Amino acid sequence: MIRSILCMIALLTIGDECLQAQTADVATKKLPTADAADVGMSADALAKVDEAMQESIDDNRIPGGVVMIARHGKIVMHQAYGKMDLEADKPMKPDTIVRIYSMSKAITTAAALMLYEDGKLDINDPVSKYLPELKNVQVASDGETHLATQTMTIADLMRHTAGYTYGRSGNLLHDEAFKELDMLQRDDSLETMQTKLAKLPLVFEPGTDWQYGISIDVLGRVVEVVSGDSLGDFLRKRIFDPLGMKDTGFFVPADKVNRFAANYNTDGKGELTLGDAPAESPYLKAPAFESGGGGLVSTAEDYMHFLLMIAGGGEFDGTRLLKPETVAMMTTNQVPESVGWIKFGKEVRGGVGFGFGFSVRESMSDWDPDGRVGEYGWGGAASTHYWVSPKDELVVITLEQIMPYQWLTEFKLKGLIYDAILK
Repeated sequence: MIRSILCMIALLTIGDECLQAQTADVATKKLPTADAADVGMSADALAKVDEAMQESIDDNRIPGGVVMIARHGKIVMHQAYGKMDLEADKPMKPDTIVRIYSMSKAITTAAALMLYEDGKLDINDPVSKYLPELKNVQVASDGETHLATQTMTIADLMRHTAGYTYGRSGNLLHDEAFKELDMLQRDDSLETMQTKLAKLPLVFEPGTDWQYGISIDVLGRVVEVVSGDSLGDFLRKRIFDPLGMKDTGFFVPADKVNRFAANYNTDGKGELTLGDAPAESPYLKAPAFESGGGGLVSTAEDYMHFLLMIAGGGEFDGTRLLKPETVAMMTTNQVPESVGWIKFGKEVRGGVGFGFGFSVRESMSDWDPDGRVGEYGWGGAASTHYWVSPKDELVVITLEQIMPYQWLTEFKLKGLIYDAILK
């Protein structure tokens, strides 16, 4: 305690060295654990999770995975299954490092909201205040482009109502421009991406619809401009180090490659083929493009630190990153009522909106019937998943490395885990 107080005072004069010393204690602390019964869960019921994961492995739907469950802020399950690398015959381990792809988005959004709390940006600010290229952004409609009549705000970036996609929208002008501009190239910096944005027309007027896309990468560039740091440095100093997220970053260091999982392609019927081998992966080198929308690697334990901070109203293990009212904005639906529920193509996720960083379940529907009202979460392209139920004080993370994205593990486990809650 004395060391922390002295360090906080010294921070005014000696900067980051003190911050690193202050956070070293956090990094060495372990997540609290509990027996299932102690937090109102059934150990016998949770054993069905083991059976379900093994079934997926036996059916060759996944090579392996990790499941981590917390209730009342305590870990009741942290289990690894199967293989992290089939070719090398390496078992999956609880601390295996995986590509979390779009699980990066909530972290980047939290970073921007920290700057909001610092008074350095406002969620209602025009994005063009920080990225001038977007002052006269165009909208592609009916085969033509026109000057946007609505202002794109920071909130639009956070909740995916900005009008950006991943270049597969079906809007020909947008998709062709996305391809010609070579958006999201690993060798481009976020600053270089910024220079391309003026030439990328939106697919709708900002704030009038919901479309998943590159908006959080744009938000990551805003973080850089406002903070003066690279996105990676800002995340490390303000989120990863304070929370003790020691294995999270935009690349895998050489001394951790032995814990890095292979990534596989699946036909969804039991055929797995190697997509990205750990020893040859582009993730072994720091990228120029620090993708706040999908570029991070992490572990279940690291990401649990982040989610427990969110579930704790912005505080984890005595370290506060965000105010409770800011976290409330992240975990409640921010999409305008006129836009409706979020959707991917023809798939409408009935009852599900989007906050600042997370999808949010507002009401039940035929989509994901095992979910619960108030639940928030998201996932990543390699079929990683997480969800949080505030009412149940439950946090669940499931990690695997399978592409294209599949719902197999989340949908298979969600009902089993909720059924394990006794009180």
